[in-house]
Amino acid sequence: HGGGGTGAGMVELTRGGFHVLADRERFLVVYPDAVEQHWNDGREGGTSLAHRERIDDVGFLEAVVAAVASAHPVDRGRVFACGISNGAMMSHRLGLERPDLVAAIAPVAGAMPAGIGSGAVGLPVSVLAISGTDDPLVPYEGGDVHFARKKLGRVLSARETLRIWSEKNGCAAGEVEHSEGGGDGLAVDVERRRGREGSEVVLYAVAGGGHTWPGGKQYLPELLIGKTLRRVDGCGLIWKFFEEHGRKAP
Repeated sequence: HGGGGTGAGMVELTRGGFHVLADRERFLVVYPDAVEQHWNDGREGGTSLAHRERIDDVGFLEAVVAAVASAHPVDRGRVFACGISNGAMMSHRLGLERPDLVAAIAPVAGAMPAGIGSGAVGLPVSVLAISGTDDPLVPYEGGDVHFARKKLGRVLSARETLRIWSEKNGCAAGEVEHSEGGGDGLAVDVERRRGREGSEVVLYAVAGGGHTWPGGKQYLPELLIGKTLRRVDGCGLIWKFFEEHGRKAP
């Protein structure tokens, strides 16, 4: 979930899309809650309790996976993370710090926090990133995250995030697909870069898109969060990517 959100709120935001897919495709979906509704995504200048107290959310999410695996059969080579906003940034951090835990991540409306991408990643981690070019909270071109007039730390640009993940995964130059707007009037550029061991780094750049989940609920007015890409089912897109990018468990 994003900053100020909850796991239950993610179900509402995504219109229960992962619930439907989990029942049909036979996978487990988990919606954890952060301390006081904010994740410590490693962002410099973050103001939440999680940031101030340096809450170990990487360790917490590892414990969540372990708890689920103790109760259900879990293929450890097919554990994935996705989220929106603060949850997207947390997904970046989890992939960077624990590539042995997650095979792929799907951050939506949240680029890599500034200052966390300098370390090496041993195992490749596939990345599907979705960002709106007109996101009023997390700027596509990078810089200060903000809500109203309050600054909430800094992020890299969507393209710099793409470059860093491509470098870590040993990706070659990418190919770009362009699709014009449908009924929602938003065009989409999809850049794909293929890396080592079958990994892939993909950026969906939604021209005119806001701080929203594709196909999800318009949870606040467009004036505050921008437009939602309607013709793409975000949950379905993410699950298809995850399904194609598992790895053999150790």
